[in-house]
Amino acid sequence: MLVTRSGASLDGASTVVADLSDRHAAATALADATVVFSTVQPAYHRWAQEFPALQASVVDACRSADAPLMVVENLYGYGPHRGALTESSPMRPTTKKGSVRAQMWADLQAAAADGLDMAVVRASDFFGPGVEASAFGDRFFPPLAVGKSANTIGDPDALHSVTFIPDLAEALVRVAEDDSSWGRAWHAPSAPPVTQRQLAEIAAAAIGVEPKVKITPLWLLRLVGIVNKAAGEVVEMSYEFDSDFVVDSSAFTDYFGMQATPLDQAIADVMAAESESASQMLS
Repeated sequence: MLVTRSGASLDGASTVVADLSDRHAAATALADATVVFSTVQPAYHRWAQEFPALQASVVDACRSADAPLMVVENLYGYGPHRGALTESSPMRPTTKKGSVRAQMWADLQAAAADGLDMAVVRASDFFGPGVEASAFGDRFFPPLAVGKSANTIGDPDALHSVTFIPDLAEALVRVAEDDSSWGRAWHAPSAPPVTQRQLAEIAAAAIGVEPKVKITPLWLLRLVGIVNKAAGEVVEMSYEFDSDFVVDSSAFTDYFGMQATPLDQAIADVMAAESESASQMLS
């Protein structure tokens, strides 16, 4: 069962339309759930105002349904960090959205201490066929597919870990099926980090085009943010792209025996999808 506000569909799943920030609606929508996978979030610029209450509503619904909760998180809660991030790295956020994430993790731990069965899988910046709202979404791979430049921020030659969406999905299922892995956070399997420039080079090579990278300055994001709130919110997270941002997912691999999809293969899948989409638009 897929629960959304928009009524979006997913092959093989029934669809329920509900606003999960409404506690009554959430309890009704999730009443028959056996496991809840939470990937919800409010608008990017409304995290501080809405996200904690949205999660609390889902937690309450899980309690009512006696259903365990699996939450997808990002890495904002850790804050700037030297060296590779592990699940035991301290949470020292320096941004508004990072502070929200850290508090929500603390809220989940408190709920777990009060009897909620829960687990968290954290991913770095997403990429994959159909991914749009990501640093490596519609402003990165699709332009390369039509001979334009991938848009980046920060230092294009700093290392950066990325997470392939199919790997994240498989990781969620593996944790959900292993009761002994609950009660903690995991880092989803991610390939060895490469630079943004290298990502563009791999993507371009996959379809035989010239790799091009364009750096978007922060002043431009601030300017665009006047009318596009989401773009403006990217600025405070730019530290993740100014220097190496490396994620250690070895704990997951050691426990489950699952490796991340090789980066060349994953990016080839993305570019095949983007090339097909570009061809359909031109036809």
